[in-house]
Formats: sequence, C-alpha cells, structure tokens
Amino acid sequence: MPDMLPFLRLTERAEKGTRAALYLSVGLGTGLVSLLILATLLVSVALVAVAGAGLIVLPVHLSLVRRWADAERRRTGSFLGRVIPPRHRPLPAGFGARLRATLLDTVTLREVAWLVWQAVAGVALGLIGMVALVGVPSTLLQTALWWMAPDGEPATLALRPVSDWPSALLLGAVQFTVLSALLLWGARPLARLHATVAAALLGRSRVDRLAERVETLSHTRAGALDAHAAELRRIERDLHDGTQARLVALAMRLGLARSRIDEDPEQAARLLAEAQSGAEEAMTELRQVIRTIYPPVLSDRGLVGAVEALAARSVVPATVSVDDLGAVPASVEATAYHLVAEALTNVAKHAEASRAEISLSRIGGWLRIAVTDDGRGGVEEGSGTGVGGMRRRVAALDGEFTVVSPAGGPTRVEALLPCGS
Repeated sequence: MPDMLPFLRLTERAEKGTRAALYLSVGLGTGLVSLLILATLLVSVALVAVAGAGLIVLPVHLSLVRRWADAERRRTGSFLGRVIPPRHRPLPAGFGARLRATLLDTVTLREVAWLVWQAVAGVALGLIGMVALVGVPSTLLQTALWWMAPDGEPATLALRPVSDWPSALLLGAVQFTVLSALLLWGARPLARLHATVAAALLGRSRVDRLAERVETLSHTRAGALDAHAAELRRIERDLHDGTQARLVALAMRLGLARSRIDEDPEQAARLLAEAQSGAEEAMTELRQVIRTIYPPVLSDRGLVGAVEALAARSVVPATVSVDDLGAVPASVEATAYHLVAEALTNVAKHAEASRAEISLSRIGGWLRIAVTDDGRGGVEEGSGTGVGGMRRRVAALDGEFTVVSPAGGPTRVEALLPCGS
C-alpha cells in the first residue's frame, strides 16, 4: 500500500488539475460572451449620451448583466465549494424607479467591473486552460501520427518541425512534460486566482453586508415592536374583559353583602359565597393571562420539561429528542415553548398527521427547534396556520425561521434562536 501512495497522490492531483482546467476552459466561452455583452452595454451608454434613446435599451442590458452575473456566481461558487448569493435587492415598480435603483446600486458597478475582468482575464486564462486540458492527449496523438502529415507541412512538436521518429519522440516528450506540468501544477492556482477575483467582485462586500445587516435589524426591530404592541393589547384586552370585569362584580357583591349583613344575614351570606366563587374565577383567569406571558412550567421544569409536557398533552402522538442545550436565556425559552405549542396546535388542526417529532439541539451559539409531522403538507403562511406569528416571534429575537411543507408532506417547521456561545 505505501508503494501506491505516490500514484494515488498523482491521480488526485490530475483530477483536481483537470477540474481546474475545465473551469478555465468554460471561462473562455463565458469571457467571449461577456465581451459581447460589454460591447452592447457601451453602445447603450453611448445612445444615452447622444440621443437619450439608450434609456429604453440600457435597463434591458443591465438586466441581462444581472442574470449573466448570477449564472457566474453559481459556476464560481461550485468551483470554490461555497455559495455566492445574489446581491440584488428587489427592484421597485415603475420604469423610472427601476432604472434609478439599478444605476445607483453599487452592485451594478461591481458587475460591470466583473464583465471587464471576465472579458480580459477569462479569455486569456481560458486559452491556457484549454491548452492544459487538451494538450496532453493531443501531444500523444501528434507523436504517434506525425508521419501522416502531408508533404511540405510537417507536424510540429514543442514548436519544432518533426522529420523522423527520434525527433518525434524527443520533442513529444518535451511537449508532454511541459503540458503535463501545466495541467498538474499550473491550472489550479490560475483557476483559483480567477475564481477568487470573480467571487470578490460578485460576492457581498463588507459594506454590503453591513448595509444588509442594518436593514434586517430595522425590519426585525419594527416586527418586534409590533409584536410587543400586539401582545400588550392582548393582555390588556384579557385583563379588561375578563379579570377586571370579575373583580368589579366581586366588589359589587361585597358592597351589597356589607349593606345587608344586619337586615338580611342569609342574603349577605349568599352574596359572600358568590363573591368567593368570583374571586376564584378571577384568580384562574389571571393565572391564564400570566401563563401566556411566561408559562410557569418553564420556571418549574425548564425548557426540556415544558416541551415534554406539551408533547404529552398533544392530540397527535409526539416524541421529543433533546441534545445538551446548555444555558438558554429566558426570552429564548419562552419563544421556543410558544413555537412548539403553536406547531403542535397546527399539526392537530390542519395536518391530518399520525405522529409528530420535536427536536431541540444546540448548534454553537444557536438553539435549534424543529417540529416535523407526517401529515398532508401544503402549509401556507397566510392561511390561518399561525406561521406568520411564529415567524414574527423568531424575527423579534433576530433568529431564523423556515417552513418546508411540500404537498403530500411531510412538514418541517424549524427555527434557530440566538442564545450566546
């Protein structure tokens, strides 16, 4: 086996070199297309400067640049082994607004810069990749068939004409060595250089990431404030319509009992009994309101015990799998509890499922909650399933929320909540 290691390493290097050369070779074609798109884009800009007619054509070309850049993001990301996400925000409605948004977006300028890079470096490096990719087999073929060249047009190897077998073998060996070295050791760094520059131009810059983060936090903050206001209104409504009304009735009964205690002791006793019953009902309703704010079961049993209690009470049989969660903030525990409760309610009401699975795990500084059922799927956020409310709860903590529910099932609701490292 040790004798096989050099061969295996050489084979692995050949595979990686071939993949890199293929990436560069495809870049030759994309570079030529980029050169064509760049030329038409310059014509559109010239038409804008001359007669303004380019205002109609320019948005079309910029849209073409956007789609072409998205295709290159996928190709380059596949070569580098990572995702280069699109950097565009949704365009507004209206021709003028779309044109202004496109022209003022820094992404557009960076994509035009990538077009120039691809048109120049993509073509040049693509030619090198093409030579590295087809040079080795073509050298072997030329060396073996040099004698078939027509008279007066001898075959060439290593840039020298071949006239006999000794020169063919010698020059063929030299050309084979050079091209093999280019394929095995030269193609990968050239391909990585090209892909790194393309990823830098097409990926998110630090400023872009910061701007996107600020925008996301602005949306989540607004959502958190809306959710907080809605929660306060709900609590106020529950207290006003329920507990407060019962306390008012309780005060009235106590007042009547006090005024009748001397004249009609029996009626006073009956009013006191009703007041006691009303006080107990008010306390029950008050406990229910408090439970919706922070469920007491979380304080008594912790998040794992609270989720197990939800699973035990679930109409649809549910199992719970838990990893070591570590310390979890109270706000995250409450959100996780309400997510699981809402998800199990949806399973019981809409999924037509026979079982459900609840998973809690810790991934670094994130708490992952997943609820999966084997129901009919097809969950839609705006169809009264409570998915929108769950998404807002998660967004209020700056978490991530996803729902995967193809028609026919299964449905998986998953949330990632930040809870520190």
